[in-house]
Amino acid sequence: MLTYTSWSDTSLQFEVDEVYKGALNVLEWAYAHYGDEVVYACSFGIEGIVLIDLISKVKPNAKILFLDTDVHFKETYETIEKVKQNYPDLRIELKKPTLTLDEQAQQFGEELWKTNPNKCCDIRKLTPLRETLSGSKAWISGLRRDQSETRQSTEFINKDNKFESIKICPLIYWTWKDVWRYVSKHNLTYNPLHDQNYPSIGCLHCTKPAFTMDDLRSGRWSGSNKTECGLHD
Repeated sequence: MLTYTSWSDTSLQFEVDEVYKGALNVLEWAYAHYGDEVVYACSFGIEGIVLIDLISKVKPNAKILFLDTDVHFKETYETIEKVKQNYPDLRIELKKPTLTLDEQAQQFGEELWKTNPNKCCDIRKLTPLRETLSGSKAWISGLRRDQSETRQSTEFINKDNKFESIKICPLIYWTWKDVWRYVSKHNLTYNPLHDQNYPSIGCLHCTKPAFTMDDLRSGRWSGSNKTECGLHD
């Protein structure tokens, strides 16, 4: 048994088994503790596919949120539709920003993702998530410790000051190989861009194939100092 301390200093114990590395235990606790007041913010990348399958075993009608920036790859939207068919009871919501792309261009100029990517992420990701979490007590994320240096200290249960919420991360001990073994074993549908050297998939204009598999996020905001959209930093 491993002990983790939540945001409220309450000691929580999760059994870290060999198969799921604690993920199912954490999800069972999350939905028992928060019920419908927890939402899974899913990017529908490969970790998201794993979490959706695990969540469906715990709460078949769970709320799944996708931050629809209007500039995702067509493969991502196609993957979402397939997931909806495979898990018809899940409540999958595509949350759009208040500003359309045209309205954003009128206020901040064309291609804001190039001129001010932080502002673009704020408008199209952070604000929509903040709006959603205003009615929820906790949210689930697919963060893994081996994704990047900035994520190595992530715990199962985290106080999220940015969104004034609790961030639950069931996959922190999963490796890249663990994720793919699970997907292969259960024959899960996933974004075909993963087969084209896109380990991390975000918006169309800000995502390129990874330069190295030693850094799975090396294709995100390539050529800039930006490494996160702001949801987790």
